[in-house]
Amino acid sequence: MSDTPFGFGVPPEEPEDGDDGRKKGGEGGNPFGFGGMPGGPGDPNNPLAAMFGSLGGPGGMNPNDLGAAFQRLGQMLSYEGGPVNWDMAKDIARQTVAQGATDGSKDASVGPQERAQAEEALRLADLWLDGVTSLPSGAGATVAWSRAEWVEATLPVWKELVDPVAERVGAAMGDVLPEEMQAMAGPLLGMMRSMGGAMFGTQIGQALGVLAGEVVGSTDVGLPLGPAGKAALLPRNITAFGEGLGVPQEEVRLYLALREAAHQRLFAHVPWLRSHLFGAVEGYARGIAVDTAKLEDVVGQLDPSRPEELQEKLQQGMFQPEDTPEQKAALARLETALALVEGWVDAVVHAAAQPHLPGADALRETLRRRRATGGPAEQTFATLIGLELRPRRLRDASRLWASLADARGAEGRDALWEHPDMLPTAADLDDPDGFVHHEHADFSELDRMLGAAAQGTAPEKPEKRAGGDADGDGDGRGEGGDGNKGDDAR
Repeated sequence: MSDTPFGFGVPPEEPEDGDDGRKKGGEGGNPFGFGGMPGGPGDPNNPLAAMFGSLGGPGGMNPNDLGAAFQRLGQMLSYEGGPVNWDMAKDIARQTVAQGATDGSKDASVGPQERAQAEEALRLADLWLDGVTSLPSGAGATVAWSRAEWVEATLPVWKELVDPVAERVGAAMGDVLPEEMQAMAGPLLGMMRSMGGAMFGTQIGQALGVLAGEVVGSTDVGLPLGPAGKAALLPRNITAFGEGLGVPQEEVRLYLALREAAHQRLFAHVPWLRSHLFGAVEGYARGIAVDTAKLEDVVGQLDPSRPEELQEKLQQGMFQPEDTPEQKAALARLETALALVEGWVDAVVHAAAQPHLPGADALRETLRRRRATGGPAEQTFATLIGLELRPRRLRDASRLWASLADARGAEGRDALWEHPDMLPTAADLDDPDGFVHHEHADFSELDRMLGAAAQGTAPEKPEKRAGGDADGDGDGRGEGGDGNKGDDAR
């Protein structure tokens, strides 16, 4: 986890991570912040620097540029929407995509041949997955996206993820001021909200624009970012991903299609999973608390005649939230759940790909190294959500799911997704053998009874055997009522 999740400033001389030399908290080192990631002083992606930074350049002041800058400033200050200026975020993301990816490649519309190849790869991937998982296909449609189309298609989900946190941070800023000061500082608070929305929008747009140049599908961060039931691939990025690996492009495409199709199955047929993951993000937002004493002190020292002072204080961590127990608990739940999702996908895809793709092992290791070194998906997720995935947890989860398949078969392994209380915990990832071989409760009977109660009907009684109760154990309960049936099936 980042040292400053959702922080607004980078601590001085932030230590390097010992594993790979990266700064903690992803490449930006400052999740949801105004420093490190685009938005800091002197950064062209800072909304103020982007508008005014070039006006006094070597060519002198250009009146047209000055007019455009003030027009954009007016639009920014007149923003009255939510905590994030999503119009600005989308515009900046599209501009970033148009500038080209970090490897120099440019975006382009998907051609008929690329579209056909993507659709065929996803169709074949679903056929291979049928043999290794009991979960049926989750994709009702297959699409091939350009980078710009990925931005457009995933923006609604990013909004759902980010807004609760930005809203809580904004509320914490306003709550810290006494009522009489809020009345006096009304215009200033309105300007701060507009500026905050613009700064959030600038950073999110820049991050998503960079990420659009790297992702290969709609589920790269372990979350369903695209429309439900729509499996998506980005042909141009898949080509870039496979360069230099020594693996035929067709194999690369099929392997990545397997990952996309596996994610789609999981999210389509585990109805509680999406709300569980997004609920953990909202739980994190509810736990956000700002150091009010520090903020009051800083606000009291602001000079109204120097509006740039507000920007300087933002850079210094003026609104950096405290790390509360509620946040830690929510992040732990989210981190474990994401590790289980990615671990299951890794295990299932490996089982499906190995008989068909000679390069399966190499592709699997490439993706694992990408995780271990903090690939773009993880870095962006850390920047926007305040969570850095632990590669060690992903490997542990993959081993656990593979062991469950060996011990109980694919159906027994996949049955654990029936209820969140049946899933492994963080402690189980430390002791996978212990989890694999101990008995687990069967929640299917409880779910059936609750469903019947909700409909106002009495649950059907199990058919009794001759000479005894339904399962012959003398306890009067039907088979499965004590968890035995569920354990035998697993």
